[in-house]
Amino acid sequence: MQYRTLGRTGVQVSTLALGAMNFGSLGRTSQADADALVGAALDAGINLIDTADMYGQGESEEMVGKAIAGRRDDIVLATKATMPMGDERNHQGSSRRWLVTELDDSLRRLGVDHVDLYQMHRWDPRTSDEETLSALTDLRRAGKIRYFGSSTFPAYRIVQAQWAAREHHLGRYVTEQPGYSMLQRAAETHVLPVTEEYGLGVLVWSPLASGWLSGAVRAGREISTSRSALMPHRFDTTVPANRARLDAVERLAAVAAGAGLTLIQLALGFVTAHPAVTSAIIGPRTTEHLHSQLAAADTVLTADVLDAVDAIVAPGLDLAPEEKFDTPPALLDPARRRR
Repeated sequence: MQYRTLGRTGVQVSTLALGAMNFGSLGRTSQADADALVGAALDAGINLIDTADMYGQGESEEMVGKAIAGRRDDIVLATKATMPMGDERNHQGSSRRWLVTELDDSLRRLGVDHVDLYQMHRWDPRTSDEETLSALTDLRRAGKIRYFGSSTFPAYRIVQAQWAAREHHLGRYVTEQPGYSMLQRAAETHVLPVTEEYGLGVLVWSPLASGWLSGAVRAGREISTSRSALMPHRFDTTVPANRARLDAVERLAAVAAGAGLTLIQLALGFVTAHPAVTSAIIGPRTTEHLHSQLAAADTVLTADVLDAVDAIVAPGLDLAPEEKFDTPPALLDPARRRR
């Protein structure tokens, strides 16, 4: 396992991080499965575990808490907030009122007195940066969090938050968690250059593109990823955009084979090769999945392999636009762009 410094924090984290989104009903993962996954990951050298309050509406945090009992000091523990927790209108977002309450709930579910990294799961356009950063700064001073970060923020919002922290003399986000893979390279255009400019650690989610790069989606085979049942439109190969993805996957698989690698090794080695990336978050449902991904822990891609990937999916090109989740509200709501 390789380790890198998380931004400018001085904290050393593994280049592969264990994501716990599949813990519980979403991934049909039992507590025994979660215990085995966490144990195997830690034994392999992974020291960063990432979860969120909304994964299973708290279920993932509870399972992570039980799985790390007795090993808390060995782990850089990260969780997230802002996504809806139930139907009550104020049980979401980045207001001080909600974050103070929800962090306590996350700590209770995790069974810990602090988290190392508390991340805003999405940018909340209803809440000012000053409001959110002020609350997070106070929670850090209280010892309940060590650092705070953002997730899936558009590049301009990352910049705006950095300037707000400076203007109001508040703590700043020290990490960003963007979607990034060989099929989803839009982050290279603006987000990753901005994170490098501000010295942010980068924890990449979906480096296997929801299973497209795991080997589960191949031409002429029945799709075997669990996501296909939840989001069938994303895997319908009669859709032109998905057909383009499938064609790219076949060509990328050939590059991997030519380099003596699995497609998973190529995919994870690709994202961790970017100088802005600190860790790639993997989300296995089984220990078999975990071990196939751990095989990429020491993968270092040569320049000719990276060039071959560029020839198939050009830098900055996004073949998975439905997975972005960072489209500015002005593009989603007609009322915000018309008089």
